[in-house]
Formats: sequence, C-alpha cells, structure tokens
Amino acid sequence: MSSKTSNSFVQNIFLGVVDTTQVLPYPNVLNEEQKDTLNLLVPLAERVLAEQNDPLQNDALECVPENTLNALKDVGAFGLQIPEEYGGAGLNSTQYGRLTEVIGANDLGLGVFLTGHQGIGFKGILIVGTDEQKDKYLPDLAVGNKMAAFALTEPASGSDASSISTRAELSEDGKFWIMNGAKIWITGGGLADVFTVFAKTAVTDDNGNTKDKITAFIVERNFGGVSNGPPEKKMGIKCSNTAEVYFDNTPIPVENVLGGVGEGFKVAMQILNNGRFGMGTSLSGTMRQIITKTTEHITTRVQFGSRLDTFGTIQEKLARMAMYQYANESMGYMVSGTMDNGYQDYQLEAAVSKIFSSEAAWFVTDEAIQILGGMGFMRDCGLEKVMRDLRIFRIFEGTNDILRLFIALTGMQFAGAHLKELQKAVSTALSMSWPGKDSVANFGVLMDEASKRTKSGLGFANNNLSEKVHPNLAEPASVLCQDISNFGSSVEKALIKHGKDVINQQFLLNRIANAAIDIYVATCVLSRCSTSLEQGLESAHHEELMTKVWCSEAHGRILKNLDMLKDPTSLSNFSIMAKISEGVCSKVQPVQSNPLGF
Repeated sequence: MSSKTSNSFVQNIFLGVVDTTQVLPYPNVLNEEQKDTLNLLVPLAERVLAEQNDPLQNDALECVPENTLNALKDVGAFGLQIPEEYGGAGLNSTQYGRLTEVIGANDLGLGVFLTGHQGIGFKGILIVGTDEQKDKYLPDLAVGNKMAAFALTEPASGSDASSISTRAELSEDGKFWIMNGAKIWITGGGLADVFTVFAKTAVTDDNGNTKDKITAFIVERNFGGVSNGPPEKKMGIKCSNTAEVYFDNTPIPVENVLGGVGEGFKVAMQILNNGRFGMGTSLSGTMRQIITKTTEHITTRVQFGSRLDTFGTIQEKLARMAMYQYANESMGYMVSGTMDNGYQDYQLEAAVSKIFSSEAAWFVTDEAIQILGGMGFMRDCGLEKVMRDLRIFRIFEGTNDILRLFIALTGMQFAGAHLKELQKAVSTALSMSWPGKDSVANFGVLMDEASKRTKSGLGFANNNLSEKVHPNLAEPASVLCQDISNFGSSVEKALIKHGKDVINQQFLLNRIANAAIDIYVATCVLSRCSTSLEQGLESAHHEELMTKVWCSEAHGRILKNLDMLKDPTSLSNFSIMAKISEGVCSKVQPVQSNPLGF
C-alpha cells in the first residue's frame, strides 16, 4: 500500500491495529551516567525549592522574587535541555521530565514561569535553529542572563493559529523583515529579552503565485519597536508574568528567520508537540504531592470514632486518585521515552498526554479538597492555589477541546488514506478481466486487508499485545486488543458513512478521541506494570491491582463511547442539544423566563 505508514501507537489504533514498537517494553532510556546525574539533580532541586521558593508568597506577590530566581539560576534550572556546549545541563526528555515533576510538586506557577522560558520560549531555537542562531542565543538563555518567550496567540486567533494578523514585510534592501502586530497572553511577555514570534509573510512559489504563509522569527527586545502591556490579572499561576506584546515596525535581520520562510506553522507545531510531554510529568508530581497530603490527613483525622481512611467512600476516592496518578505517570514517561528513543511520530501521543494529565490533575485536586473539607478550602492548606493554577492547563498549549478534535481527525485522516488504498485496490482488481501483474498485486493487498479484518472481527487479531505483557496481565491486555479492533471498525464505519463531512461531526469526533485516549493510557499502564512485575519490584503487586481496575473501567468507558457513535438516543439527544444551543444564542441568554414571572 502506498498510504503513509507509522509506528505511532495511537495512529495505528485508528486502523484497528496494535503496533507495539513504541509502547512495549516500557521505555528504559537512561544510561548509568544519566541516572547518576538525576540522583544529584533531583535532591538538589527539591532542597532549593523547599528552602528558596514560597508558593503562597509568589501567589500573593504575583511574581517570583529575585532571590528565588538567583537560586534557580545557580543550579542551572533555566537551561535544562540546552546542550552542555552552550552552557546548559544537556538533559534528555526523560531527565527533564523528572525535574519538571519536582517543580510540579512544589509550585505550578513557578513551573509555568520556567516552562514559558525553556519549554516553549527558546525551544524553537533548540530544535530547528541554525548553528549560528544557537551559538548566538543559547548560552545567555541557558544561564538565565536572558529570558525567552513564545508569541503566537493574538486577540482574534486563539486555537486557530492560522488566522493570525501580525505581519512581516521584507525591507527594500532585503536585509530586514519589518514586523507589525500584537500578541496576547504571552507567558513571560513582560520580562523576555528574546521572543519566538509568528507572523504572516508573503511567499512566492515556483510558478510566481504569491500567498500569505506563517513564518517564525527570533526577535530581540532591543531590536526596537517591541513593547508590552502591564501584567495580566489571572485566576492562577499568578507568579508567572503574562502580558500583551506589541511590535511597531520592528526590524528583524533576515538571518533571524527560524525554520525557513513560510514554515512557521510547522515550527509552531514542532515546538508545542515537543513541549507538551512536560505537562504530563509535571502534573504527576503535583498529584503525588496532593495524594501524600491527603493521606496524611485521613490517617490522622478521626470522625464518628473511626479514622477517615477506614470509611469506604474515602477509600474509593483515594484509590481513584492513586490510579489516576499512576496512569498519568505511566503515560508521561512513556511519551518522554518515545521521544528519547528517537521516534519522530508522537504528536498524537503528546496531545493525549496533555489532555489526560490536565484533567487527571484537576480530578485528583478536586477530590483532595473534598476529602479535607473546610481545611482544603483554606488558603494556608495550599490546595486552593493548586486548583486555581491547574485551571489554565486545560486551556493553554492547545485547548483540550481542540486537541480532542485534532486527535480524532488526524487519526481518521491516517485511517482514511488506508481505506482509500483498499477501495482503489478493489476497484482496480474488479475492473481487470485478465489478472495481470498489477491486478495480482492489488488482489494481494485486498486479501491481506480482508484477512486482518476477518481476524479482527473474530477477536483473533492483535494478540501480540497480550503475548508481550506479563502473564498476570494477559486478560486485560486481551480485552484491550478487542477494544482496539472494535475501535478501528467504528472509525471505518464513521468514515464510510460521513466521508469528508466527518470534520463537521464533532459529537462523534469527541467520542472517538475519548476512546483513543483511554486506549493509549491503558496501554501505558499495562506496559509499565508488566515491566514492574518482570523486575520483581516491591510495588509490583500494588501496581497490578491498580492496573487491573484501571483497565477494567477504561474498557467500560471505551465501549460506552463507541456505542454512542451509533446509538439513536445519543445521536438524537445531540441534535436536540444543538437546537437548545441555537435558542440560547439567539436570545443571548437563557430562553426561559424566571419561574416567578418577573
């Protein structure tokens, strides 16, 4: 088949196929030297943060104090992934993830402050910059002498990055790009010295046709014409500076184009995909810290003559919190390991990681506040700050709603290409009265695909997953394989039914994305637990308990989401909800009057 192939686990499940290349065995990407580095850095980071950072003070001041910044600079926290030759720590993604976990456990506001600088701010220079650009900018950025920011969002373009209006025009002498426009909600926008900025530029193709395309630029504040508004007042992450940034005839040397003229959208996606995994690892630290605090409370608090941890309701809540943390941790380091193993096709896995981690952390924090009751609601406890900080994680770096559509449509596009190849093979084969070489090849494709689908329908396909995990996990792995077969079949039916119009079927796309998320996370959990069992870890039995319950409940959610794709009641309810929404929008308020009549 000539359609695109991929080792991406998530992409392949849209075909109903299990490709274990990236998920089994669980990634083991650190050599002894890298482990030794972490053994030094993790305790150091924990000590510095405990001694030098006060999350509640940062929140009240709405900034990070100078002494904290200096302490972080001293331990190299501003250039964790910058190679050592440029003055950075040279950490790979998994090592970086472990450090973000420490920060996520301490202060999410500080974490966003640092991520705005290195997770996305200068990430473009790091991954697509020229040697000259790296030589010029990375040394100062690595040690915190200069701060970086990522400037994409505009007043009229949030999730739709292609609709930006900031423009850059080439000067008459061809030496500079002149930029004009404004960006909003820029993390570090009021502090940054160096910006990765995206603007529309006129690009002429080989045929002489000119059209606007997005280009990425490295812009220095001292180029001139760069200014910013006051810090925004926000619900959370208050110590992370957020501001509007303005460009007024800003001259940018042509050598500061990042990734090529007209290639800006690709650069932006590379930066965001590369940085999203850090959210999963960071929020694993947040959840671990919250579970620790919650457990300390319920094992000492007595109500009705018994400790809280003996009550069934509390036990269920804590168990779910622990399972969500375990699932998220398993997924976060699966994605970082995939990156460190050199795979390039992980955009869907990164999107799943961002969605799942931001929603899992919200669930865990909400349950913790409920368990702690009034104490959890008080500022001094610290949980209300975590909840306020967390709310942005479902919005920035791609809203979870848009990313769900991205997962579904990207996966269905991949599956659709394969379906078209199959249809073409059938058509060609049937149109030939004499089976020549081409028709034999097409029949071969057809038979291979038919064989896959027949086995899938009978539940025989994809047993490679259950065969590759520890025997204790064979049953949930087998059930998951069948779920993947059903998922692929459901995707195919949706593609055949809706064709190109599937892009407008957002009710269906959301259910498909939810099922895909559950499948990937369950696979990450199975893979990690399998390795723990094989290594005989002390926690392996406990991990097995969590894995079996997690996979069982994930199976139920997957079935429910796939059933909704064809359930007449669900489809009818969605049509009715569309009409309800139209009614509210037409009145720009709830349609009904107050029941009292005035």
